[in-house]
Amino acid sequence: MKKITLALTLLLAVQFSFAQQFGYDWKSMKPEQRKEVIQKMKPEDRMSLLKEFREKMIIEELAVPENNQPEFKNLYSEYQEKQVEIKSKFTPNEDYENMSDQEASTQLNHSFDVGQQLLDNRKNYADRFMKVISPQQVLRMYQTEGKMRNKILDKKQDGPRNPGSQRSRR
Repeated sequence: MKKITLALTLLLAVQFSFAQQFGYDWKSMKPEQRKEVIQKMKPEDRMSLLKEFREKMIIEELAVPENNQPEFKNLYSEYQEKQVEIKSKFTPNEDYENMSDQEASTQLNHSFDVGQQLLDNRKNYADRFMKVISPQQVLRMYQTEGKMRNKILDKKQDGPRNPGSQRSRR
């Protein structure tokens, strides 16, 4: 319950700071109104809001000391950008039924290569993060990222297009 309250508080804080830039009064808005405004945002504004929310949540979850926060934010942002860059190297062809065995093997091997690059990047940044935060905090950061990713996936799965998601029933 404490984590849910923390997440909601951080989301409202991020939305509030973001809303101030665009003249919205998030405090007086109902959740449905906030959702509507977010859905109408340009994709880059929505991504900026999500990035800021993720960053604040990670900093709060890890209890990063205030004097280390600027360095941590820069490093975390750099890490996230590198992960996105690596992920963009792989766009799966999901027409599996019409692939030859050779095409499927090639795509599978490429996915393994990209997965290894992601892992190597995490290892590289873990060393760099440990110069700013403790190893325990780095471990917790990676675990928190996984939890956030799963929550986002669950939300997408349970959206209007997929109301009876199997994922949420696990």
